[in-house]
Formats: sequence, C-alpha cells, structure tokens
Amino acid sequence: VTGVQTCLFRSFMTSLQGKNVVVIGGTSGIGLATALAAAEQGAKVWAAGRSQEHLEKAGKIAEGQENITLTQLDTHDDEGLKALFESIGTVDHLVSAATGGTRTLAPFVEQTEEQFQAAFGKLWGYAKVARLGAAYVPETGSITFVSGAPARRHKANMSALSCVGGAVENMVRCLAVELAPKRVNVVSPGIIDTALFDWMGEEKDERVAAMTQGQLVPRIGKPQEVASAVIYLMQNGYATGTTVDVDGGQLLS
Repeated sequence: VTGVQTCLFRSFMTSLQGKNVVVIGGTSGIGLATALAAAEQGAKVWAAGRSQEHLEKAGKIAEGQENITLTQLDTHDDEGLKALFESIGTVDHLVSAATGGTRTLAPFVEQTEEQFQAAFGKLWGYAKVARLGAAYVPETGSITFVSGAPARRHKANMSALSCVGGAVENMVRCLAVELAPKRVNVVSPGIIDTALFDWMGEEKDERVAAMTQGQLVPRIGKPQEVASAVIYLMQNGYATGTTVDVDGGQLLS
C-alpha cells in the first residue's frame, strides 16, 4: 500500500528532469541551495549572482555538476537579464532569491528616506525579473520569489524589511492573477544560516542562539530547508499565489 501511495503522490508532482531552471541570486545561500537541489533532480540550471566572491565559492561547491551554469549578473541589470533569458529560450521555472537592496535595521523615525527606499531594491529587482522573464516561462511553468518572516512578524527596528517583504508577497498574489495559468509563488524563510550573519564573527553561534531560542523550533534554519520549499512550488502544479512559510514557527512565537 505504501508503495502505491508513493507512486500516486509522485504522479501529481511535476518532474524537474530535463527542465530549464533559472535562479537569480543563485550563487549563495538559499539561491545556491535551490540551484543544487534542482540540479540533483535532473534540471538544467543557470545560477546567477552579482558577487564575484560568491561566484567563486559557488564554483567550488558545484564542481563536477555538469548541469549547473554559473554566471555573474545583477538582478537590476536589464540587458543582462534579457540576454540570459534569450540564450536559454524556455525557462520552465524562474526563481529569484536575490537580496537586491540594502537593509537598515533602525527605528523608522531615525531612518533617512534614502535608507528606507534602499530596502525596496529587493522588490524592484523581483519586479524586473518577473517583467523580463515572464515571456520565457511556459504556461506550465512557474515563478518563485523569496520574502521573509518579518513581512508578517513585526518587530521593532525592522520596518523597512517588513514593508518590503509584505510588498513582495502581495506582488506575488497580483502576478498569480495576471500571469495565470503560469504559477507564481513565494517562500517566506525565518532566520536562516546564510552569509547574512557572517559579520557576527566568533559571536555568531551565541547571538543566533539568542535570536532563535523563543521559536517553536529553537535553532537556525538551513538554506537546504528553504530550498526544499522552492522545489515543492516548482513541482506542485496546483499551487499558485501561495506563501509557504519555512521559519521554525517564528510567526507563532
């Protein structure tokens, strides 16, 4: 019975074998984990990132993976994005996990207008990826973005991050309606172990433990755990306009 149930489950999930997957922001963190996971399932993957340092590290991690192509590209680079999409032709699944902007963690009234606006570089980057890439995504394909728990878990000094995340999630619902039957979804991660926390240095473990101790799952998340949700949204042909939370229960803490 278990074997039959497994076969039935798999029959409802779209295979990534031979599919073209593009991951913008795919040379580090959640994006790189997604690129590696898609490649492991047989997809042909293009992973693009802005940082030369991240590109070199990703090259070492993905060494031997013949179906992953790494390229240096900024999410705000119109011509670069167009050239990438045109060179591929059909993009079965388009993912953007690029940060796209700078984030200021400070009380709202103490932030300058420029600082607050800078955080929205993430939204503009995602909008650009969708606007330029949608035409290359077939009706059976998908677009997936990454927001974050602050979109709906409001804390002091995180107004810019929260507003941007909320805007991303609302844009996804709008695009799901406008681009249907192409599917558009978003994954909302909590505190994930990425390069974002490298600045903490030797204090990282202690500080992260303090940040996550009140969660239902009291630990930092792994990029691979978020990537598995992105893969799920690629494969589930009935999911659109959806926000999938992978946050250790942060929204309920």
